[in-house]
Amino acid sequence: MTDTANADEEWGPFGRPLFDDPEVRDSLAKVGVLDVGSNSVRMVVFDGAARSPAYFHNEKVMAGLGSGLKESGRLNPAGRKRAVEAIGRFAALAKNMGVSPLATVATAAVREAEDGPDFCREVLEKTGVKLHVIDGEEEARLSAQGVLLGWPGSYGLVCDIGGSSMELANLRDGEVGKRVTSPLGPLKLNNFTNKKELKVYVKEVIADLHDKMDNQTGMRLFLVGGSWRAIGRVDMERRGYPLLVMHEYRMTSRSISTTTDYINSANLDDLRDRCGISNDRMTLVPFATVVLKELVRVFKPKDITISAYGIREGMLYEQMPAELRERDPLIEASRFVEAKDARLPGFGKILYDFVTPLFPNANWQKQRIIKAATLLHDVSWRAHPDYRDEVAFDNATRANLGGLKHEDRVYLGLALFHRYAGKIQGSRLEPMMKLLDEDQIREAKILGRALRLGAMLWLHGDEQVGELKWRPKKRDLELVLSKEAESMWGEVPQSRLKSLGKAMDATDVRVKFQKS
Repeated sequence: MTDTANADEEWGPFGRPLFDDPEVRDSLAKVGVLDVGSNSVRMVVFDGAARSPAYFHNEKVMAGLGSGLKESGRLNPAGRKRAVEAIGRFAALAKNMGVSPLATVATAAVREAEDGPDFCREVLEKTGVKLHVIDGEEEARLSAQGVLLGWPGSYGLVCDIGGSSMELANLRDGEVGKRVTSPLGPLKLNNFTNKKELKVYVKEVIADLHDKMDNQTGMRLFLVGGSWRAIGRVDMERRGYPLLVMHEYRMTSRSISTTTDYINSANLDDLRDRCGISNDRMTLVPFATVVLKELVRVFKPKDITISAYGIREGMLYEQMPAELRERDPLIEASRFVEAKDARLPGFGKILYDFVTPLFPNANWQKQRIIKAATLLHDVSWRAHPDYRDEVAFDNATRANLGGLKHEDRVYLGLALFHRYAGKIQGSRLEPMMKLLDEDQIREAKILGRALRLGAMLWLHGDEQVGELKWRPKKRDLELVLSKEAESMWGEVPQSRLKSLGKAMDATDVRVKFQKS
């Protein structure tokens, strides 16, 4: 067995951390991406310190390059001026941040406009930025790769809607398959004044897309793009949804139908203000609702989720080494945060081994949430003592982490909340508990109290000082401590052991010291 294999085995099912590996360190440096779309121009600088994308800088300008393109065949003059100015600023920022040259991409508006090549020349002359104009299939591939950044090994149908186009791509076993493009961007549809004609046109185009995608139905549907996110945000508002994180927000075919009707009957100015959607975006949303409703009707997805990761994240994924692509984004990001912020980096690995006997039936999905909790258990220690529980909860539920469903976010946050012995009832966080069932709430409390106990048992970062033994049939909880740990035992850890036993409904709770 190789040294690398031995190291991986030592680290357990999640493998060794990669962010300190010199073989991949260069690939984990800051990466700057410029996306020149039909509606917006955006620069993102990723801090590539972990498998999940960390947004070091994220800025966009709603230039509207593709506005009026269908009628004139040319880029919008005012939008073109705004885009050049924005790219000039972004180029200067990138240079100052040390991420020059930027990885660039220009999509539907620039590739379709007759003055697209002239625009690219102007950008190069005035800013020094060379734009790479891609076709629709490449746009679909990069967007699908963005989904893979958040969900390694995903399968389903990725639908990316921009200002002037909409792309579909098939995902299977973590690979991008067939992909197609269409002119269903809302900037191209807003010239329809007759709603009936708009619906007929959308129906014809989506029927053609369905044929080109081999009549695929019943798949998971990943929605990528600002218009889809806006619809998702309205769906949250309509439902009174308690967690305003767009990534991995789930919708059903029925809720989409209800929400599209809700949008079409609402005062858009009022809705825009309540949902925090820009005026430019809200103007396009009614056209996007027609597309989404027909897309769902024809493709009949089994479930629907919003992906905040798209073409820009796909460009980051493109630069990742294969070994990093295959890693769990949640675990890699949690490891990095532990290394950066915890008082005793590396103790999370010991703590994971300490708490896992309490969850003998945990599947791999639950194991990874437990692992993340052990890695993050101490990263909020700098917060004010009176607010550590809420800060820990907020850090977990609002962090930009991939590979987390909303219920997973709340479960993880609740476990870290109880790591600090907080009381959830009556707090501002209580409404989020409706995303969990009673068993999940109880489990998260047990995990949190186990973390709280284990945090008292520091000796060395790489040394196991105790072992929890749980016999569920007897409701028997035992803590076995090493002889070296005996001097650390006292009133506070004893209280925390009893608190853990109470959460588990244990009838017998005891501590035992090894003789040698």
